[in-house]
Amino acid sequence: MIPKAKICCISSLFEAKQAISYGASALGLVAKMPSGPGSISDELIREIVLTIPPPIASFLLTCRIDSLEIIKHQKTVNSNVIQLVDALQTGSYDDFRREIPAVKIVQVIHVIAEKSLDEALEISEKVDVLLLDSGNPNLAVKELGGTGRIHNWAISRKIVEQSKVPVFLAGGLKTENIRAAIDAVQPFGIDLCSSVRTDGKLDLYKLEAFFNELNRI
Repeated sequence: MIPKAKICCISSLFEAKQAISYGASALGLVAKMPSGPGSISDELIREIVLTIPPPIASFLLTCRIDSLEIIKHQKTVNSNVIQLVDALQTGSYDDFRREIPAVKIVQVIHVIAEKSLDEALEISEKVDVLLLDSGNPNLAVKELGGTGRIHNWAISRKIVEQSKVPVFLAGGLKTENIRAAIDAVQPFGIDLCSSVRTDGKLDLYKLEAFFNELNRI
């Protein structure tokens, strides 16, 4: 089965429309972050969400770490998915189930070492989806995604094999390596940002080339 494709760092109504027209199953909308590309205002996120037709998923990427703050954030933009790019520090995943039960929760796991496997499997009991990325939240200025780096796919494959929920793969994916990535990891979905952009803008030639390659797999 061809993995679901999420195009992240959507920055305009035009980009949203084009990503969907080429085959995206989900769009990533990046709120304020400590680092990385693609951050846009909550007002623009809300405006884009209003134009996304079912069944396309609208992912709000938030770096907030308090469950109630995250819930408040989601309610301002009305996305149907929340992507937590950092670890939850206060509150609990149960708060999401109680307050916004229809909204899917995606937890990002930054695959740094073998210990990421244990972290992922523990959290998989509490969320709807895992997303494996190549950031590093332990740095002084946290890297929470959009690095364009590949991580250890062998660890990602172990997570996919043992996770109780679907898993998206992110981090350095592009037309040239997407076949190898899917063969190595067997993810439910894939997530791209920088590899389908030129000078920060969605590049329709790169986008078309990527989906052509994906559909040949």
